[in-house]
Amino acid sequence: MPGRLDGIGWFTYETLKRITLAHPETHFLFLFDRKYSKEVVFGKNVTPVVLKPPTRHPFLWYYWFECRVNGYLKKSKPDLFLSTDGYLPLKSKVPSVAVIHDINFEHRPGDLPWLVRKYYRHFFPRFAQKATRIVTVSEFSRRDIINHYEVSEEKIDLAYNGANERFQPISGERAVEVRNEYTGGSPYFVFVGSLHPRKNITNLLKAFQLFKDENKGDYKLVLVGEKFFLTKSMEEQLEKMNNKKDVIFTGRLSPEALNDVLGAAWAMTFVPYFEGFGIPIIEAMKCDIPVIASKVTSLPEIAGDAAIFASPESPGSIRDSMIRIVREEGLREDLIRKGRKRRELFSWDHTAQKLWDSIQHVLESDA
Repeated sequence: MPGRLDGIGWFTYETLKRITLAHPETHFLFLFDRKYSKEVVFGKNVTPVVLKPPTRHPFLWYYWFECRVNGYLKKSKPDLFLSTDGYLPLKSKVPSVAVIHDINFEHRPGDLPWLVRKYYRHFFPRFAQKATRIVTVSEFSRRDIINHYEVSEEKIDLAYNGANERFQPISGERAVEVRNEYTGGSPYFVFVGSLHPRKNITNLLKAFQLFKDENKGDYKLVLVGEKFFLTKSMEEQLEKMNNKKDVIFTGRLSPEALNDVLGAAWAMTFVPYFEGFGIPIIEAMKCDIPVIASKVTSLPEIAGDAAIFASPESPGSIRDSMIRIVREEGLREDLIRKGRKRRELFSWDHTAQKLWDSIQHVLESDA
């Protein structure tokens, strides 16, 4: 369902919607491992196919691709297999395009359960070699995949993510209503993303406590997203905090509610250890909200001059950025102005066209 999507899910939804609607002459087979939403069957040129069982752990991932998908491809004989999350049936002879968003598991394997990281680190080098062509979402990820998996530079294309077109600034009156609803009227910093170790919530909480110790204003921290695995460190840090009552967890929000929560924020604090792109910072820019971002991996490339950068390893560095954006006259307005220009570089229309170009490259080479 579109209301339950993460970054890869949005990439899949937004690009395939555009590609299928733009190419009614092409027949698309959408493969699912469980019951699907009719919202993702975008037209009469899309045939949904359910191949059970649901793939809920690595053993079933392997079985599904090597047996169920491979068998279906032998029978249906498509011109090309597209994987928007990088997984491929290694036994298949069908030409393929694999979208590998990032390889965070090569750098931070401890952020994942043991069996998941073993699967990723064993199979993704093979998927990269197997793919006829690879697409990724930042130049940082492109170089990372080339260096780690020894694939040719000519084999891997860049297609930046977009951000949902619904995101836009909200009125001052609506912002007051949203703050009243979520923080009792107080200004707040906002984080958007899944709550797991790579997103660095523990250091963000430490930084917020340091900020509160030094700043007397009634600022809150709003965390939007679902808890995943390995959140013990985050929970322990929250329990230690003098100001834990000022930390608000909203869970996952609909795009409409997220637009409101972003649009009413003082600033976004998005300081993960590792990110292949960072869609939330573009969403914040679309809402005219300034961004504090990590100075590592892809985020300087994506945010450009439209963010303050902090070291994700240093709660003090994150705190300093939060203090700057509260105290430094004109800084917030300057970042908003730069964000309006920066956000124009990223659109799902552009992403879909780049992905289609990669597909055509494979089809024309195979003809």
